Amino acid sequence: MRVLVADDETTTRLVVKAVIQKLGHECLVAADGSLAWTLLQETHVDVLITDWMMPGIDGPELCRRIRAEPDGSYTYIIMATVLAERNDVLAGMQAGADDYLTKPLDPFDVQTRLVAAERVSNLHRQLADARAEQDRLNRELADQARTDPLTQLGNRLRLREDLQRVHAHALRHMQAYSIAICDIDHFKVYNDTYGHPKGDAALQQVAAVLSSDVRASDAAYRFGGEEFVIVYPDDGLDGAIVATERLRTAIEALHVTHQGNPPAGVLTISAGVATHIPNTGTSPEAVLEKADQALYAAKQHGRNQTAAAGREVSTVAPS
Repeated sequence: MRVLVADDETTTRLVVKAVIQKLGHECLVAADGSLAWTLLQETHVDVLITDWMMPGIDGPELCRRIRAEPDGSYTYIIMATVLAERNDVLAGMQAGADDYLTKPLDPFDVQTRLVAAERVSNLHRQLADARAEQDRLNRELADQARTDPLTQLGNRLRLREDLQRVHAHALRHMQAYSIAICDIDHFKVYNDTYGHPKGDAALQQVAAVLSSDVRASDAAYRFGGEEFVIVYPDDGLDGAIVATERLRTAIEALHVTHQGNPPAGVLTISAGVATHIPNTGTSPEAVLEKADQALYAAKQHGRNQTAAAGREVSTVAPS
């Protein structure tokens, strides 16, 4: 353990330090309460043995400050004092002390108190480790609840949460953001022709391209079935079109055979893009709806292309 001895008497500090080091613990010393408080803020201390009356900050105030710290760690406090009255001992315990010693200090008493302090400190450490592990598991479960198991992209829950954050940021800074919805062309035919295992593999391939090729500021999600969504937090319509076209051509360049998707003969996607314009009062759901309408237009005009809400489909032709 790391033990801090706070006492303005040199002899007391030396006696207690000798006992602590004999037991194999690390010992820090402070000649007044102010120095002790500085050391407590700079490093973790398992046990504090503090005098009741000393310059700077007295023992009870030191106890109160330690117990008021919100970091979740625990310091075992032993109050040492020449005051033998029960009310004084009780006041020290109420201030936050765990145990007490009466001066002049007996090395045997110090040793027995440290045995108890080590036992309690170990229990607190185990509890802290258990809480940390529980927090880790909770974060892992929360992440799993927001991840599509097949593609490892964010699912609709994560999309909804992220879109709310993007939308709130856009409102605060009066910025535009864009959304693209992509759909694998003739995917039902692909499943019927090659089987569902191949279909799952195709979904994973498309997701891998979306995940690796989106920019660091953007994010891709599986919307459901063969549909994917890309959110562009910092892009207007033109930038989102360019980014989506880059993804579309990258997926086509995989050259995954799809005989039911003429004339390309390979797996392709169609995409619709829409943008949130500041000061229009448009909700994220409305932007998604506009992107979905643009996707429908792209499919109606031949697939394997990107259409933009509010623009003629012919303005964005396949490469």
